[in-house]
Amino acid sequence: MRKPKTSIWIIPGLIVFLFTGCASIGPDSVVRDRSDYTAAISESWKRQMLFNMVKIRYGDAPVFVDVTSVISQYQVAGQINLGTTIVNDPWSTSQTLAATGQYFDRPTVTYTPIMGDKFARSLMTPVPPSAILSLIQSGYPVDLVLRMLVQEINGIRNRFGGEARSQSADQNFYVLLQKMRKIQLAGGVGMRVNKMDKQEAALLIFRGKRGPEIEALSAEVRKMLGLNSEASDFKVVYGAIPRDDKEIAILTRSFLEVIVDLSADIEVPAAHVEEKRVGPTHTEHAAGGETIKPLIRIQSSSARPENAFILIPYRNTYFWIDDRDLMSKRLFSFLMFVFTLVETGEKGTTPIVTVPTG
Repeated sequence: MRKPKTSIWIIPGLIVFLFTGCASIGPDSVVRDRSDYTAAISESWKRQMLFNMVKIRYGDAPVFVDVTSVISQYQVAGQINLGTTIVNDPWSTSQTLAATGQYFDRPTVTYTPIMGDKFARSLMTPVPPSAILSLIQSGYPVDLVLRMLVQEINGIRNRFGGEARSQSADQNFYVLLQKMRKIQLAGGVGMRVNKMDKQEAALLIFRGKRGPEIEALSAEVRKMLGLNSEASDFKVVYGAIPRDDKEIAILTRSFLEVIVDLSADIEVPAAHVEEKRVGPTHTEHAAGGETIKPLIRIQSSSARPENAFILIPYRNTYFWIDDRDLMSKRLFSFLMFVFTLVETGEKGTTPIVTVPTG
């Protein structure tokens, strides 16, 4: 009795399967790749930042590398071979069916070292004073912004020099920050941008009618900065010395100066200090003698920590930020944001993700 030829129904099914699989790879890859590459680039960016901060702490040179393009190529190919052999027996046939499939995933990532002119623009250019005011206006704590990004304001100096030649801040610096923070929380400080001589000028404004306590604090801040006691609008410029009592001169830091200063607070193993591989961790004191808490706490340990927000190995030691240390995590994220803020001049191309799915 002749056997039923069920293979005739298998062939169309295989063809439909191959073509359907090839057609669906494009839309499905967008959701998957966009999330995966975003997470991978973000994680590598954070590790690179922490790694360079630790290198600076140990007197090593920082090296930054940009991800300039990500190209992910997918290809699905299929082939079906069908053959029939007829023998002398009219009721007998021999059928062969073969199907092959191939899947290729060829991701290509392009890296560009930050060197030369781009290094100078990105890492050595001071943050514009207008950007400082914009951050304060956006709600970032004024004491955090000034402590991190400002070297000197109207002659009152911040801590500087990093671990190698660290110099403590002037006695009035932290007092000034505390008073300005209280004024900011009461909504008593703002900014405005005016056109002056065809150029934009940023103005810091002390708002009136905020209560006697805030008025008293504003008067004290004006006196500390040597500002006019009657004026409310003050022009903000880059520099160390103001031109008159209606101008605030801010000597801002470059991003390289920022990470050099923050690296001085990294906790290092005592054995490395004893062996002169690295200097001791800097401790900052206020005018009254109390210890000033570091902006960010980066710990070190010989064993791999379990609750790390970000972690890198260096010299047989783990350097990390605790995932339960919310303030340090926020500060580190703010540092990453500042890195994008200091990009000035001619920009390079932003990272491009190309996903051919044919």
